[in-house]
Amino acid sequence: MNPRMLSTPTACPDCDLLQRVPPLPPAGMARCARCGCTLARQPADPRDLPLALAMAAGVVFVIANTTPLMELSVVGRTASTTILGGAYEMWLQGEQLTGVLVGFCAVLAPAGYLLFMLTLLIAARRSPVPWWIGEMLRWAHHLRLWSMLEVMLLGILVALIKIAELATVDAGIGMFAVGALLLLFPAIVVNFDTRDIWERVEWADSDTATPEPPATRATQSMP
Repeated sequence: MNPRMLSTPTACPDCDLLQRVPPLPPAGMARCARCGCTLARQPADPRDLPLALAMAAGVVFVIANTTPLMELSVVGRTASTTILGGAYEMWLQGEQLTGVLVGFCAVLAPAGYLLFMLTLLIAARRSPVPWWIGEMLRWAHHLRLWSMLEVMLLGILVALIKIAELATVDAGIGMFAVGALLLLFPAIVVNFDTRDIWERVEWADSDTATPEPPATRATQSMP
């Protein structure tokens, strides 16, 4: 954990109590001494594991967008499509707004999030952390909120149930890849220590120390 985080009081997000976070062991967490809210969490492998998960998600994301999601067979005729192919078909059918939303939320936003995360995790290995990391963290957060792969997958499953009565439907490799992404994205979020990156950016850019108000000490616990 960053030395500045140990000396600078942290305000509890629930009760606003100022307290200092103690050194945390791997996989440990600090809770508020008053209300028990989680103040900080130390991942078991704060740098290598998130990077490995982000790289795996990048490979799976490429597979999900280049292989068919499903294959439909009706009276001897077969058709298949990808995520981008489905969004493009919506555009051609006059559903431009829906096609743009599907393309953005299912392709552009997840791609941007993975690109930013890979850049962040690689740049975070430098010392000091580059100043532009803070801005990329903000953008990565916004893009993660717009990455709605689970909503798209739910819509596909509903459509499959309805189409199954009229045609033979076979899930493609892309469908399984999307399912894998739904597991990898939360795993990246859980194992990525955003607070540590923020503190390292501030520490690298700070020239003078600021006065510190009195604070209590947070309680330490293991999950």
